Amino acid sequence: MTLVAPHKKAKALKNGSRRPAKELCSECGLCDTYYVHYVKEACAFIHQQVAELEEQAHSRSRDLDSSNELYFGVHLDMMAAKKKQPIDGAQWTGIVSTIACEMLTQGFVEGVVCVQNTQEDRFQPAPILARTPEEILAARVNKPTLSPNLSVLEEIEKSGMKRLLVIGVGCQIQALRAVEKQLGLEKLYILGTPCVDNVSRAGLQKFLETTSKSPDTVVHYEFMQDFRVHFKHEDGSIEKVPFFGLNTKELKDVFAPSCMSCFDYVNSLADLVVGYMGAPFGWQWILIRNETGREMLELVQDQLDTQPVMSSGDRKAAVQNSIPAYDKGVTLPMWAAKMMGIVIEKIGPKGLEYARFSIDSHFTRNYLYLKRNYPEKLESHVPEYAKRIVSQYELPEK
Repeated sequence: MTLVAPHKKAKALKNGSRRPAKELCSECGLCDTYYVHYVKEACAFIHQQVAELEEQAHSRSRDLDSSNELYFGVHLDMMAAKKKQPIDGAQWTGIVSTIACEMLTQGFVEGVVCVQNTQEDRFQPAPILARTPEEILAARVNKPTLSPNLSVLEEIEKSGMKRLLVIGVGCQIQALRAVEKQLGLEKLYILGTPCVDNVSRAGLQKFLETTSKSPDTVVHYEFMQDFRVHFKHEDGSIEKVPFFGLNTKELKDVFAPSCMSCFDYVNSLADLVVGYMGAPFGWQWILIRNETGREMLELVQDQLDTQPVMSSGDRKAAVQNSIPAYDKGVTLPMWAAKMMGIVIEKIGPKGLEYARFSIDSHFTRNYLYLKRNYPEKLESHVPEYAKRIVSQYELPEK
């Protein structure tokens, strides 16, 4: 008698159904499949288990006494890199897309989970199980909105694929790691990107209209190491808006509650992470977390220029000053914001110290958000590493 896996007896939640994580749902896509059976154990916002899953994924959890691992998670190596020949139309130089294409064409995997956009809207995510390099390349450029990447899990199982690459962000990857053994795969590769402050599609529109001079022509944007938001427009021009000039009062409520409650900025459970915040301006930041990640990077090593990571400046005062400024919704006049941006760019944190600045700023903000809105979850939901990071700063009582 063949036993049916318990999740196959479950039914995906219908669109509009109340998700188990309620308002903290990050719309990762797990509940859109019969893997909803595992949601109470797998969801990052119901059951925080980063340390246990680090042990599963990397054979050990992070060393909390190591400054680098406290912030950046388990890793074997890190570096700054960029492609010698960038991919046309990529958000950066195309390292993520290149790794995915090489893994597929060289036969390491049979498919790649990535995110294209709908035909109607360049910012509306459309997860896909890609089977060709063309489908992978069609997914280049970040979609800064909540994306149900795991909605393709049933398709993976039904396809019969045994070797798979998944590209995703922290909340998606925690849920994926929690159900990994149920997927029936021979090998799972996970390529992660750092992630912070996603929004709904309506929230994204409000951000664009509040911040950019031409919201309808924005192709992509990023909060960069020079303390400016860089908007790339359809004509190729780059618009730069200082962080300190953002309309904080208008934008405080635009970010998803899940993102305001997240403490996995650096995608701790991926095998390999490609981002930008720990690298010098114009370079990408790569974290090799385990031997599987090293194997992935070696496929494209000869296509990259690399250099060691660097760190300079001191983030502490800037973070401490940012806590009440964000809390009170302070916005500087644009001339003052530009002036402050120029000064901080010259003397402020760079490289790994900038990465720590960004993590500290978001962790203190998110800790306060959780304390004020979900105090009953504070102790169990905030990982130990995040508690240690937040403890460096003075937070308002209320």
